[in-house]
Amino acid sequence: MWEDFAQYIIHNYADADKIIEVGSGKFLKVASILQENLKTTILMTDINPYSNEVIQDDICNPDLKIYKGSSLIYSVRPQPEIQQCIVKVAHMVGADIIIKPFSTEFVNSERMKLKNFKKATFYINKFND
Repeated sequence: MWEDFAQYIIHNYADADKIIEVGSGKFLKVASILQENLKTTILMTDINPYSNEVIQDDICNPDLKIYKGSSLIYSVRPQPEIQQCIVKVAHMVGADIIIKPFSTEFVNSERMKLKNFKKATFYINKFND
């Protein structure tokens, strides 16, 4: 499933200037797959970084300089209380959004549309749609 999720991003954002994962925590698998397969800048953020590879940032009180210029902001299994913050920041900087919630959750946003890609299910909003 994670490979399918990453493959969707690879196929649709190969020409992206910058891609940002919000709330990366200890799960770096998707970002690692993207880094191996894309030539674009991949940044990871978290309020409590687990690794030196992750930038400390609170998406609900963000440093917008981190997110400006990004083509895509995505999050894997974000806590429900930060999902609207992710949507807001992406909209502010003009980036597409992909949120991959837990299988039992949904994203409560009229902007987000459910997408199935192979074995991956996630919510997406394209900035220009």
